[in-house]
Amino acid sequence: MATGACCKCPISLAVFKRSLSVAPRGPTPACPRSLLPGRRLGERGLRGAARSSCVPRATGFGRHAALCCLSCQESMSQSLRTCYVYLNQTSRSFAAVIQALDGELRHAVCIFYLVLRALDTVEDDMSIPLDKKVPMLNDFHTYLYQDAWSFSESQEKDRQVLEDFPTISLEFRNLAEEYRVVISDICRRMGVGMAEFLEKKVGSMKEWDKYCHFVAGLVGIGLSRLFSASQLEEPEVGWDTDLANSMGLFLQKTNIIRDYLEDTKEGRAFWPQEAWSQFAGRLEDLAQPEKLESALSCLNLLVTDALRHVPDVIAYLARLRNQSVFNFCAIPQVMAIATLSSCYNNPLVFQGVVKIRKGQAVTLMMEATNMRAVQNIISQYSQEILHKVSLADPSRDETLRILALIREKSQSSDLPVRSQHLSPVYLSAAMLLAAVSWQYLSTTAARAQGAGDMQGQ
Repeated sequence: MATGACCKCPISLAVFKRSLSVAPRGPTPACPRSLLPGRRLGERGLRGAARSSCVPRATGFGRHAALCCLSCQESMSQSLRTCYVYLNQTSRSFAAVIQALDGELRHAVCIFYLVLRALDTVEDDMSIPLDKKVPMLNDFHTYLYQDAWSFSESQEKDRQVLEDFPTISLEFRNLAEEYRVVISDICRRMGVGMAEFLEKKVGSMKEWDKYCHFVAGLVGIGLSRLFSASQLEEPEVGWDTDLANSMGLFLQKTNIIRDYLEDTKEGRAFWPQEAWSQFAGRLEDLAQPEKLESALSCLNLLVTDALRHVPDVIAYLARLRNQSVFNFCAIPQVMAIATLSSCYNNPLVFQGVVKIRKGQAVTLMMEATNMRAVQNIISQYSQEILHKVSLADPSRDETLRILALIREKSQSSDLPVRSQHLSPVYLSAAMLLAAVSWQYLSTTAARAQGAGDMQGQ
């Protein structure tokens, strides 16, 4: 078993200091979304929960990570090293939080990410005809057990994970069986879900939940099962798929709500028709100035729906025992509640970019390392939303009901309080995690700089 996260090496503090450098001033880049950068799954999910026009970047993280992890890499096979290269190339920022995980869980999550990245690359590639793409998505999980399967016809920027899929599938097969079972199952279910929504719009609120389940809830379920399989977390973390699903849905819905303007400008529709049709004839009409009152009513309805997952988020995080897993899970969630607070009843959702302040985001990332702190953060932003609820808002009663439930859960003394006995080395690693997590959570720079970042690593 590996001994721990690479970023716990002594050099991590120096890397952290360099990582906090702020990106040069310039035009504000557009924002992508999600665990896996791309179009559907890639635009949404566990990765993006905040925006900013000035992103503290983990400058040259790929180079620093390679330097920092050199001693760890010496014990890796060449194929596993290659997988980490692909991880850094396809998501430099998500690579950081994966490499902050403890033990062999790090390798399992790395392979899990790359398998889903490959699957998502197929789904995103509009050059693949549907009669070929649908069977590929449905059968993709079987390729994990085919030594030589690869796909060289993709036009996507991350096509190397398909072209060299034999390397990834080899390391998948090298994982312990308990990890392979999880990854294969989630890959199968996600592929089926992607195929279903290829030409299907999100209609009802139930379909919104279903779409978010396929592209983010399943990721949360898979990660939870990996956490338990590693024995870093108790079995109930992996068994309770309802809580794990809510973790993914909360992040996914936050991203979809926040990204209304960008998506509609690019011809994509992820807001459920059941919601927006109550207030406009077309989804894009909500951006018209004369529709502002109706637009805000629709926005607040969707924020309220997303908030109903927060009690599950609190319950899920309260179960976690391993510090690296807790940080991995908690930081995106507190960033999401802060983002929802910024979005609620905010006309800017329909006019520009909703963002939280740089200092605010850094503070959240540094503080969200124990359960009590997370409860306090959730309580704070829930109160902010409460103060914005209008007497005339159609969703007012439901919003107040859910906020009351969140307040009760976030103030509960029955939840375990995480003790902190962290060494200076671990604290420096946590600081590094906070620095690189900005990129993991704020999705601003990745899309505009994606190609350049890949070339620069």
